Amino acid sequence: MTQKSYQDTLEALCAEDDRIVVMTAENRAAIRGLPPKLGPRFIDVGICEQTMIGMAAGLSLRGRVPFVHALSVFLTMRAFEFIRTDLGIAGLKALIVGGVPGFLSDGNGPTHQAIEDIALMRGIPGMHVFCPADNEELVQAIPLLTKTDQACYIRYYDGAAPVTHKSPVEVGKAETLTEGDDIAILSVGFLLKETVKAQQVLSDAGHSTRLCNMRFVSPLDAEAVRDAAKTCKLVVCVEDHFKRGGLYSAVIEQLADEGIHGNVRSIALDQKWFTPGRLPQVLDNEGFTGDKLAKRIEALFKETV
Repeated sequence: MTQKSYQDTLEALCAEDDRIVVMTAENRAAIRGLPPKLGPRFIDVGICEQTMIGMAAGLSLRGRVPFVHALSVFLTMRAFEFIRTDLGIAGLKALIVGGVPGFLSDGNGPTHQAIEDIALMRGIPGMHVFCPADNEELVQAIPLLTKTDQACYIRYYDGAAPVTHKSPVEVGKAETLTEGDDIAILSVGFLLKETVKAQQVLSDAGHSTRLCNMRFVSPLDAEAVRDAAKTCKLVVCVEDHFKRGGLYSAVIEQLADEGIHGNVRSIALDQKWFTPGRLPQVLDNEGFTGDKLAKRIEALFKETV
């Protein structure tokens, strides 16, 4: 059976719930077919991300459920104050959908690279942060997030699933794909495809390797993090984000709050933007292909033992 697209899912939700309004700041790539079907419930504000968030807050205040779309880098930085103030402080709900986040902005330079977006969004009290690994997770989560009371930032990704998922998406719950007690890989977003390959390479080399698809950075699955830190000799957070403020920071904070000691390391961008190129080239240059991740993780494990 053909997997529903994000656009199809959103259209079906709009048909079921007349509270939903779809908005964009001239970023229609994923929702190009919706304007003629939604009529006045589709609003394009042009290149005015701040205005869009202000409008979304007003609509939310009046009982609507806005889905807002823009490029991640501009949505989370240019409109950050508006998200923080109009939505966050007011406790209003909106689904904030950021396009081409992280390495997915592949051919773009630093001005268009959203690699601090998770840090910004998870810093807003009450804001959920969802990083789907594929289209299957994206379309599963949208109806769930529509029913919650919280605003949510979604790192948009609609690629094919790299695995057969073992559990449905639940807000704040990770998915454990393989078990192990030597190494735990905590993966987030589309990099699951590469960490699946890395896990296989490490397992073939004799390392008992757990792979967790974290899905949400906020709320974080504290149980999955706790168990990985207590059980495994090494925990590695893999993310296409700056080292500070993203998944690694969230994991360290959770363990520190609980007084749990664990050997937690980060594979992320450490104080530098990435060199633009085609996505496979970016992954290779930055050391995020499955094979290169396996080598980096094995080197960290050797330091441990």
